[in-house]
This record gives sequence, structure tokens and C-alpha cells, in this order.
Amino acid sequence: MPGPGFKGGAKAKNAKGTVKRLIQYLFQFYKAPLAVVAVCILLSSFSGTIISMFLNRIVLIVEDGLKLGYDAISGRLVRTVVLMGSLFLIGILSTFLYTRIMAVVTQGFLNKMRQKMFGGMQKLPIRYFDTHTHGDIMSYYTNDIDTMRQLISQSIPQFFTAAITLVVLIGYMLYLSVWMTLLIFAGVFVMMMVTKKVGGNSAKYFVKQQRSIGKVEGFIEETMNGQKVVQVFCHEEENKKAFDSLNDALFDDMYQANKFANILMPIMGNIGNILYVLLAFVGSVLVMTKTPNLSFSGQALTVAVVVPFLNMARQFSMNISNVSQQLNAVIMAMAGTERIFDLMDQPPEADDGYVTLVNADVDENGTITESGTRTGVWAWKHPHHDGTVTYTKLTGDVRFFDVDFGYTPEKIVLHHIDLFAEPGQKIAFVGATGAGKTTITNLINRFYDIADGKIRYDGININKIKKADLRNSLGIVLQDVNLFTGTVMENIRYGRLDATDEECIAAAKLANAHGFIEMLPEGYNTVLSGDGSGLSQGQRQLISIARAAVADPPVMILDEATSSIDTRTEAIVQKGMDSLMRGRTVFVIAHRLSTVQNSNVIMVLDQGKIIERGSHEKLIGEQGKYYQLYTGAFEME
Repeated sequence: MPGPGFKGGAKAKNAKGTVKRLIQYLFQFYKAPLAVVAVCILLSSFSGTIISMFLNRIVLIVEDGLKLGYDAISGRLVRTVVLMGSLFLIGILSTFLYTRIMAVVTQGFLNKMRQKMFGGMQKLPIRYFDTHTHGDIMSYYTNDIDTMRQLISQSIPQFFTAAITLVVLIGYMLYLSVWMTLLIFAGVFVMMMVTKKVGGNSAKYFVKQQRSIGKVEGFIEETMNGQKVVQVFCHEEENKKAFDSLNDALFDDMYQANKFANILMPIMGNIGNILYVLLAFVGSVLVMTKTPNLSFSGQALTVAVVVPFLNMARQFSMNISNVSQQLNAVIMAMAGTERIFDLMDQPPEADDGYVTLVNADVDENGTITESGTRTGVWAWKHPHHDGTVTYTKLTGDVRFFDVDFGYTPEKIVLHHIDLFAEPGQKIAFVGATGAGKTTITNLINRFYDIADGKIRYDGININKIKKADLRNSLGIVLQDVNLFTGTVMENIRYGRLDATDEECIAAAKLANAHGFIEMLPEGYNTVLSGDGSGLSQGQRQLISIARAAVADPPVMILDEATSSIDTRTEAIVQKGMDSLMRGRTVFVIAHRLSTVQNSNVIMVLDQGKIIERGSHEKLIGEQGKYYQLYTGAFEME
């Protein structure tokens, strides 16, 4: 599986556009603080290079002192030293200030980005989560955000500081001596070639390292989730061998990445040292031979020029080395930042619906009017093009007309589906895994949109109904129960956030969950964590039924809600579901045919088609596919 934070290629596809967009976002939120940071970096960079200028000035003053005596130059020397110290102090304060501001800006910006990412993720269609692994999605909020943090807090300020410093140094070096500046440029060219070669290899292996980390983390997560299976099948030694193989690959990638990264700084440092020696030698030769100096300052090539140049050469090489050390972090950060923007750019779930669900009152004549308070009666509010509004009572009448559907246009998985679920009916879907049972329920709540045909809800085309209102009218109990960290009461109230404690307790009683909840250490205030790990599968399922019950929807979807629990627990859960289903339109998916015998209509699906339909007795009498399934299950029981 791909490593967290990286997909496919080693580099961002559009690094320039990514940086531009990142800076736009930064200035959108923190324009004033960043302006202060820019000023502080300018002051800090200028003060860092000012020593070379003052060295030139101090050497000239000392040369005058040798000719005129100390008294003649003492005032100039003191003023120069005081000015130099003052500028250094300003630089120190500027560095302190901008690092503090950047710390606040970075964390605040990441906070806003996480909010933006998560808010956008809530609007993504189910298709996105079905086609992306959870680990890959999590990496946006961990690895990718961390690379962005490093880019904002370290890499960008250091590049900005180095760029300003280098520009100032180049300008002042040309001012003092063109010949010696050209010698420094030759050294810089060598540094750039080394950085390209060694740094490029380092970046390549750092990206491979991140992918290897992802594989190791993914394997550990997978093993933890399936530890019971590992132990049941005595697969511990094989798992250790598989882990060792992944871990060794990670070691190799980390070794190679850090080998190149660690040798880059010493190489750059030694090139800087060689350049320093060359400048000292060449400068001394030029001074002694009294070679004419080509400069913008008009100064002769003297010790007053060579000494500042030696210091500037050291600063120059150090800044080049710092920039080269940041290349690996920048490459990874660009890839991570681009992935974050890719997530933010994912198109939200489309919703062109305009029919909404409202509280309603119905008088003795059957006239429906909208109500501002909860009445227990719901109606579809349908505005028309002529400005009129009609209200249709929500009853739970669901009908499919010749519906086709495919997860991709090339592969249709449902063919010519026709079904009619009248208010209060229980419709059951049976068939082999992959026959299309769950897919039909996903179309009812519009997790996916149909390719052809029509679905009507209370006579209204569901494409006209706002998705949030459509889903508010539906209750779902799934085979895989998801409980959230929080109290039992909060997990039940998840079905309807404005439900009172009394309504949640009533829903728990309806679901047959009240008894065991009362036996928990803190009753309804017992905190659940780890997806309700302290509860049995049946207890978790009962809480999910209570969660659906408190929403009080007219239509229920029960997707194999009892398939993963034992027969005794199933009887308890089934009792809770029977209470929940009473008076509602219910769609049931079940492997155990004993749970669907009392359905009004049973539909048998095979390869995306309804091949049989009717009551239990009717289908048994026809002795078709259902009869074969039922008698086989009966014999096994």
C-alpha cells in the first residue's frame, strides 16, 4: 500500500503552483503578522551580513591609526563598534520576534487547514471513502500536515533569510572586488553541482523512506486489528517474518537517505573551507603584487578588502549549505502540501434537490400546513416554478421504476430493478453476497445516484429532494456498528441531536437496550471508547437500534443487523428491531432467512436482478431459488 503522505511520484506535480497557493492562503489569514515577519527577517539578515561591511571599515580606521596615531581615530573606532553592536542587537531581537510570530502563525494556520480539510471531507460523497483507504485519508492529517508545518515554520523562513543574505553579500562583494567575487561564484557553482548530485539522491531515498514507513505502519495497524485471527491460526512467526522484511526495507531506505543527507553538509563545509583558503591565497597574492582592483567602490585591493571577503565567503558557503540541507524537507513538504490541496479540491457531494422536509400539522380535512415546532408529523415542502408550494405528507412510500446502476459506467451491477414498498410494509432482500442487496439501499438514501430509471419517495422523484432531508427521513442499522467516544446517552442521541434524555431512554426501552444499560457502571453516563470495546456485539447493536429509534424515521433500512451475533442474542436484538419496525416502511437485508419470513414481500436477487418476489409462503410454493436457499438453511439449523 502507498506510504502515508505520498502517492505515486516522488515530487509534487506542480511545485510552483503549490507554493504560490500556500503563500496565498498564509496571507489570507495572517497578512499583518507575516508583514512583521518579513521586516524582521530583513533586519535579521542585514544585521548578519553587516559584520563584513564593518570589518572593511574597521581595517581602514586601523590603517589610518597606524599613520596618524590612536588619538586621531579613537572616536571613529568607538562609534563604529557601538553602531555595529547596536545593529547586532537589533538582529537578535528581530530573529527572536519573527521566530515567535512564526510559531504562532504556523500552528494557527495548521489549525485552520485541518478545520478546512475536515469540513470539506464531511461534504464528500461516499464514493470517495469507498475508493480511498482509511490509512491514506488519515495521512492527510498526520504526515502531510507535519510536512506542511516544517515547510512553513522552517524551510520558507530559512530560504527567505538565505536569499536576502546572499543578495546583500553579492552586492557588497561586487562593491569591494569583482575579481574575488568571480572566484566565489566558481566555488558556488561547484557547491550547486554537488547539491544537485548528492541532494537529489538523498531526496529520492527520503521519499522511499516515507513509503516504507507507511507500509510498516499499515502492517502494524492491520496486525493489531486482526490479532485474534493471527493467534487463532498460530500465524505469529509468519507475521514476525513479514514484519522483519518490511522493517529491513525501511532500514535500507533510511540508511541510504541519511547517508546522502549526512555527507552533504561535510562536503559543503569542506568546499567552503577550500574556497576560504583559495580566497586568502589569491587575495594575498593580488595585494602583494599590487594588482589593480576592479570594483564599484574604487578601493584599491588591500587588506581592508581581503579580510571582509574571507568573512563573506564563510557566510556565503554557510547559507548555501543551509539551503541544500532544506531541499529534502522541501521536496517532501511539497508532495504533502499538494496532497492536502488535492483533498481540499475534491468536489463536494452534488445536491440539486429543492424539496425539503418540514414539521407539519394536518387538520380534520387533511389539509397540511407547515409548523414551526416538532409535531411528530412530517411533510415534503415542494416549491414550484410558478411560485406555489405544495405539501405532501411523509408516509414512507418508496418505489423503483426500471432502475439501472453501476459504480462505474462500464460495469452495470443492477439491472431493471422494479419494486414497490407501501407505507408500513416490510420488504426483504435475500441473495448471495454481491447480488446487489446493499447497493439498492445505498440508492434509496442517495449515497450513489442511479444510471437510468427513476426512484420516487411519496410520489416525489428523490433527485428533487435535498439529500440531508432525504436522509433525515431514513433510519439505518448496519451490520458493522460504529459507536463514538462519549457516553451511552450521547451515542443514542446521535440519532437526533435535539432529543431529550427522556426520549433517548424511551428509544433504548423500545430497542430492548434499557436493561443492560442500567447495569453498566454509570448507566447512561457510562463513557464508551474504542468503538464500544467493553460491550458485547449484541449490546453494541442494541445501542445502534436505539440510536435509529430516537430519530423516529418513517423508513428503516436494516442491513444484516443480526448476522454477526449468536442465535440467543439475535432473539433479543430481533425483539428490539420488531419494536422499531412497527408502523414503518422497512427494508431488510439478511443472510438468516428466519428473520425475513414475516416480511410482506421477499425479493430474491441474483447478479443484480430480481429473479423472484413474493411472500414467504408464495416463494416456498414456487420451489425456486428462495426455496433452495431456505431449505438449505433449514437443514443446516
